[in-house]
Amino acid sequence: MTSPLSAPAASSSEVRWTPRLWGTLLVLCAAMFLDALDVSMVGVALPSIGADLGLSTSTLQWIVSGYILGYGGLLLLGGRTADLLGRRQVFLVALGVFTVASLLGGLVDSGPLLIASRFVKGLSAAFTAPAGLSIITTTFPEGPLRNRALAIYTTCAATGFSMGLVLSGLLTEASWRLTMLLPAPIALLALLAGLKLLPRSTREQNHNGYDIPGAVLGTASMLLLVFTVVQAPEVGWTGARTLLSFLAVAVLLTAFVLVERRSPGPLIRLGVLRSGNQIRAQLGAVAFFGSYVGFQFLTTLYMQSLLGWSALHTALAFLPAGALVALSSTKVGPIVDRFGTQRLIAVGFGLMVVGYALFLRVDLDPAYAAAILPSMLLIGAACALVFPSLNIQATNGVDDHEQGMVSGLLNTSVQVGGAIFLAVVTAVVTAGAPEDATPQAVLDSYRPGFVVVALVAAAGLLITLTGLRTRRPRRSVVVAKSTVREAETDRVPVRD
Repeated sequence: MTSPLSAPAASSSEVRWTPRLWGTLLVLCAAMFLDALDVSMVGVALPSIGADLGLSTSTLQWIVSGYILGYGGLLLLGGRTADLLGRRQVFLVALGVFTVASLLGGLVDSGPLLIASRFVKGLSAAFTAPAGLSIITTTFPEGPLRNRALAIYTTCAATGFSMGLVLSGLLTEASWRLTMLLPAPIALLALLAGLKLLPRSTREQNHNGYDIPGAVLGTASMLLLVFTVVQAPEVGWTGARTLLSFLAVAVLLTAFVLVERRSPGPLIRLGVLRSGNQIRAQLGAVAFFGSYVGFQFLTTLYMQSLLGWSALHTALAFLPAGALVALSSTKVGPIVDRFGTQRLIAVGFGLMVVGYALFLRVDLDPAYAAAILPSMLLIGAACALVFPSLNIQATNGVDDHEQGMVSGLLNTSVQVGGAIFLAVVTAVVTAGAPEDATPQAVLDSYRPGFVVVALVAAAGLLITLTGLRTRRPRRSVVVAKSTVREAETDRVPVRD
């Protein structure tokens, strides 16, 4: 692969950030920004879409769920495809599909076509996200340079998620179609810049063939899992349909594991999960995004349904968290270099737990500065620390030819965690819905959901703390095709 680094042989701390290197990172950040923007921006526009197209509430749900289904269901395949067919090629083709789907989504005049365009956008994001992350990890050498790049890249995702709320509130005032069309010109500019700036990548030559059975089973199991979780609150968690779907998911995943253990060129090489740091990163991603998505869902309902705030007012309430993440983008890398990922993730999860717990104090007449802002600032600081650190921890110590695979696995953990815990929080709130729907009774029914959110973050903290136990004498374990020391799976300076 041709790298834009000016001095590949130099140590990562001595490499100069050339304009081409910045351009490469900017293109990848733009794609990640759009992925996150698209997830959050559509939520505020749903009422307007429903009124304009005459859609029921259940149909509106699929405008969101269609994107999640395509994104979460195909990430494993997207990550491995980037390794096998070339990261640059996969990224650019998928970004082109995303551009066209964004344009069509703003022009369609029926619910089914809008849902279809959203599914295609999610599908394309399932290929751009792992391909983009693996381009970074194979272009920037492991260490301070990569840590800085990943910190900027991941904070772009968090910023896009926050800005999506604000932009949606503004654009929906004019037309909901603008929220669908906005990503198209940005994606087109990123595509044109990517054709010029992204480093050439070669296909993996000695990959022992294509794991077609694994791809089919892995994709089918993830699609069915996301579909089942999304539908469970509506059809019932204990209903026959839900239970049979979960049973089918278990059968598919079991078959997938058996195929991967025997395949000469697996979709996911299970040996990479022998690393404790890798497992903690994947589980941490599930807890991190699962808790935050549940919190944002409940908080949005609280602000709009109970407090009567407008969509824009609600979006601005979340803005301090997003602004804190954006401002910290260039600062997190050096902090990771100094303290290591495990400590930062633990501190971040601790801040999340405190932030969620403080939010339990809210009432029907809150003072924003005293009751809401502290939680937003704590959660923003947590996101700034946890998300970049999880990405660094998951991709460090992994061979270049498996970076796409690990990136796809991490993004799958993020999306599946969000889908599962959002459904759980929704089910908890629905189960406690009062018959006498006074504002106070509704708020009281929300509180168990906020408790679940805090418990999920606490679980993430406990998982992370297992990596901070007293270090034992070093011993060798297999985490890649070569034998490396366990401590080297997180190659930033280890101070755990």
